[in-house]
Amino acid sequence: MSHAAVRDVESAGVVVNPDMGFDAPHLVTELPGPKARAHIAFDERYTSPSLPRAYPIVPVRGRGSVIEDIDGNRFLDFCAGIAVNVTGHAHPRVVAAIQQQASELLHYSASDFYLPIYAHLAAELERIAPMHAPTRVFLGNSGTEVVEAAIKLARYATGRQYIVGFLGGFHGRTFGSVSLSASKAKYHAHFGPMLPGIYHVPFGSAGLDELEQRIFHRLVPANEVAAIIVEPIQGEGGIQVPDPAFLPRLRRICDQHGILLVADEVQSGMGRTGRMWAIQHWGVEPDVVLTAKGLASGMPIGALIAREHLMTWSAGAHGSTFGGNPVSCAAALATIALLEEGLIDNAAARGEQMLAALRPLVAAHPGHVRDVRGKGLLIGVQFDSGVTAAAVEHEAFERGLMVLTAGDDVIRMSPPLVITQQETASGCRIFAETVAAVAGR
Repeated sequence: MSHAAVRDVESAGVVVNPDMGFDAPHLVTELPGPKARAHIAFDERYTSPSLPRAYPIVPVRGRGSVIEDIDGNRFLDFCAGIAVNVTGHAHPRVVAAIQQQASELLHYSASDFYLPIYAHLAAELERIAPMHAPTRVFLGNSGTEVVEAAIKLARYATGRQYIVGFLGGFHGRTFGSVSLSASKAKYHAHFGPMLPGIYHVPFGSAGLDELEQRIFHRLVPANEVAAIIVEPIQGEGGIQVPDPAFLPRLRRICDQHGILLVADEVQSGMGRTGRMWAIQHWGVEPDVVLTAKGLASGMPIGALIAREHLMTWSAGAHGSTFGGNPVSCAAALATIALLEEGLIDNAAARGEQMLAALRPLVAAHPGHVRDVRGKGLLIGVQFDSGVTAAAVEHEAFERGLMVLTAGDDVIRMSPPLVITQQETASGCRIFAETVAAVAGR
């Protein structure tokens, strides 16, 4: 990373290490390299074939916005471990917090004992929550776990049984959350029947018309719906940004019928969109907000933050042996501090830079690029087909840029929030060259 790039991020209040020496892309072997090929063969002998690997990279270390593979090739990371490493790779303050906590206490179950750092993190999450009301917090190990907790809490608190989600939404792979997901049929294949009592409508205002005119009118009375669970910006569904009226109207519908509004901010939260929470772009307050991915910069944790009056469940109704692990909590507290010290502002600025650089691709390649959309550092580029998107994903990897497909035909970009102006420009240039190469074929 150049000193100019370091100064750019520091101007946004971000503390980085100027001695990283991790410029990227820097490719020294064919891809995948010989060590990567050997490891992939080893991996495929022992690991579950259910793991959907995107392309043949074997990462072994990272610094800032750069990943190095087992052969010494360095890549500019526009994935951030699927929107997880918000403070970049191995941020010194997060690493120091992890090391300090690990030296004092690795684990004691907060389900059965009063773990101090669990309550401290819960208080911080109330402070930054997107609702102006007292809250209570349940900590789990992942996004899918807190989605499961939200389903249980909604049914417990309301005494109702039905849940509504949105087509294109993704909420996880455990049984309740995968039943709520409706982004790809393959997530349901061979596992049916799904959890009963879940309905889906299209994402956006047209879906709310269907909710009121079909679901409430013909299938389920509104007063028997416990919760509506929504990603303010759909991630796996293809970086779908809703129309301006959607979330405010959804809030009004929930208020009218006593339905809980649950914001799944597992991917869109923790500063990624240039606000702490994506739902804040529309001035809407949920009853429950769910977070995970970026909460602890890569350490496993998830959080359900609910208005205090909803937390009526009794002791033992829900718990977790490892949820709120003290090392993960320490990483989360360090992450929140870094976000508020400048990374959220940097996400907003770099996101505007990315959109400005990528939107001309629509006019430059009208037969291939359909749309460029997003907020902050959650950007989607939509192509004419999934085949084109997959080709762009692989070609970008070959050029040292890591991106991921999402939805049916979209490339998702979710870089670490420490990404610099120089790295953003470099990544967008490589991506534009990649699209031109694929379009030319």
